[in-house]
Amino acid sequence: MQHRRPRLSRTAKSLLAVSVALAAAAGVTVAQAGESSRKCTALDTVTLGKYYLNDNLWGQDEGTGSQCVWDNSRSGSTISWGTSYTWANNSKGSDSDVKSYASTVLGWHWGWKVDKASTGLPIRVGDRKKVTTRWNFSLSSDPGTLDVAYDLWLHAKNTADWQDQPTDEIMIWLNRQGGAGPLGTRYGSVSLGGTMWDIYRGNIGWNVYSFVRRTNTTGATLDIDDFTQGLVRRKLLSNDKYLPGIEAGSEVFKGSGRLDTKSYSVDIG
Repeated sequence: MQHRRPRLSRTAKSLLAVSVALAAAAGVTVAQAGESSRKCTALDTVTLGKYYLNDNLWGQDEGTGSQCVWDNSRSGSTISWGTSYTWANNSKGSDSDVKSYASTVLGWHWGWKVDKASTGLPIRVGDRKKVTTRWNFSLSSDPGTLDVAYDLWLHAKNTADWQDQPTDEIMIWLNRQGGAGPLGTRYGSVSLGGTMWDIYRGNIGWNVYSFVRRTNTTGATLDIDDFTQGLVRRKLLSNDKYLPGIEAGSEVFKGSGRLDTKSYSVDIG
């Protein structure tokens, strides 16, 4: 089962930028609110220091259901958060349509919500900065069809804002359930971080590269530079590209369940 990700139109990007601006103007949710203060509306956000949670229901038009996010705690650069969801296909949707990607965002996501300087982004791929991320999570026993993955955005310039379309997108799949599969076709494989990954290549108006872990895990410590350089060595990505955004969350195709992030952090340099 391969998923399709729609290209954002100029109108959609404009609406997203307005929604983010309104959310910022309305104030932010304090950390340690807990599940009782969960957010369940599309584009709802919760600020957690240099990160923010994004209830990104970008494929909800192909489904019937909902998804919520909530924060649990923040200590330094480490956060804890959760999400729950229930999705089924509607008359316009299919099993290959992602309904939502509730995630934590560091940096750019069609604009900047928190102070850009606090994120440490963007960074130039060729500068070879160490980007260490640690993620420990749990899934419900029958989570439906989904993947748990990082989503990285890249641009040709270091000044990308809400109106700028990415040139490349990199996904790093740590876990997949229910037959979920990545966009595009298999390009090859690579050993990174002590395990094997299959690389998939596709295009949706920008290049999409997916590193799919051959064995599921619920915990990982990775250096993002390993993955960008893995593409550079294969001449799929330029060292002159900039990485302004790092996200981590669950792409849900269908089903009911929850993802609980026990701890998550990104440290640059």
